[in-house]
Amino acid sequence: MFGRRRVASSNANSAITVTPLTSVDCDNIINFPNFNDTFSKYRMSEKVDYLRPIYVTKIFEAIDPAKVFSLSDSEIREQIQTILHDMLNQDRQTITYDEQSELTRVILDDILGFGPIEPLLADPTVTDILINGPKNVFVERNGLLETTDVTFVDDNHLMNICQRIVTKVGRRIDVSNPLVDARLPDGSRINIAIPPASVHFISVSIRKFFKEKMTLLDLLAKQSLTPEIIVLLQLITRLKLNVIISGGTGSGKTTMLNAMSSHIDKKDRVVTIEDTAELQLNQPNVVTLETRPPTLEGIQEITMSDLLKNSLRMRPNRIIVGEVRGEEAGELLQAMNTGHSGSMGTIHANSTRDAIMRFETLCCVNPRFKAGVNTRTQIASAIDIIVQLNRMSDGVRRVTEIVEVVGMEGEVVTINPLMEFNATSEDGAGKIIGNFEFKAGRPMFIQKNKHMFLSELEKALLAKMADESVKNYR
Repeated sequence: MFGRRRVASSNANSAITVTPLTSVDCDNIINFPNFNDTFSKYRMSEKVDYLRPIYVTKIFEAIDPAKVFSLSDSEIREQIQTILHDMLNQDRQTITYDEQSELTRVILDDILGFGPIEPLLADPTVTDILINGPKNVFVERNGLLETTDVTFVDDNHLMNICQRIVTKVGRRIDVSNPLVDARLPDGSRINIAIPPASVHFISVSIRKFFKEKMTLLDLLAKQSLTPEIIVLLQLITRLKLNVIISGGTGSGKTTMLNAMSSHIDKKDRVVTIEDTAELQLNQPNVVTLETRPPTLEGIQEITMSDLLKNSLRMRPNRIIVGEVRGEEAGELLQAMNTGHSGSMGTIHANSTRDAIMRFETLCCVNPRFKAGVNTRTQIASAIDIIVQLNRMSDGVRRVTEIVEVVGMEGEVVTINPLMEFNATSEDGAGKIIGNFEFKAGRPMFIQKNKHMFLSELEKALLAKMADESVKNYR
């Protein structure tokens, strides 16, 4: 079979206490259903919880790993199911059909997949999985963190799963290299920190990737914005304004960038630059560039700055940077100021004003820039729009402010607020109630693009902005 220790098969005289599973049953075990309401559904039965570590160890002792992984998944599933059935009979375990099915599933998860978190990865309502040691697993659903009943056997079990994950993506994690940040084959982002970098326990953070990207209409359904804001964002994208999307961790910056990018002209050549590829552009002429960390074998690092410099030689109409967080800010600033209109990027900041200051700080990491009025003047010339996002206490990620950058006043970059969200109250369920209000009259970018055709919807939006700004001013 697998070629290590032979497991005694059951015979006619043995006490048959388990019902064998067919290969069809085994395949069905791997196809998880959708999980809906409570995470208690992820908890194993007490019997399976007790047997899992015993038989995971036994099966690993019985198989030859080199031979196992030369087989297809279906062959491994079928043969492990047979080995497990024989072992249970040999040990005279009293176990029901359902318990055997469940035990087979969790063992296959441990050998082929990501162990106890496989059901969480299969659950479409889970966006983030956060592991703090073997006994504390949290998830995010609908913008809020929840505890789960999912556990690993011990630190070794969790570490084995981490080793399998990083091996699949060609990386390595150990005491000399205790931090790994990578993209899984399905596009999900994973960060692993082990001791000594993580002092008390192994920490794993997974941001799941969803193949169906969200649109502006999807964000409307989630109350992140209004129909008028959709028209405004579509207009901003169509007019090829340079946009920075700002917000804290988990505020929905990449989701917004993806949604806005859907409205980029199909004739544009777009180059995307990311640390971990997440953007999903549907235009026909898109080039995706991704950084690469240095390896212990001496393979050279490829940085965001390297990719931005290279992108300028690729004849892009637009450059989109997944996240600006280093000296590449200076390269993006140069690109925006040298004819690459409609470029976009995200940045970590708590307000639109903070976003400008942080962008300046990041530019100055680049030795070609120095903090001061000259850099700020270039920023005021390059960036047209800043969209601010916040994840609020009710879990909803909202557009809380949109401003246009209009120039300099002395040594200060001046902005013109176009809209903002004002929270007014909170209902009994903790849901935040508020209003999206337009603050400016006719945006200055309209005057700069007065030669552009405006649709009836866009004209109606501009009229409403002018009307509401007068009311709000009063």
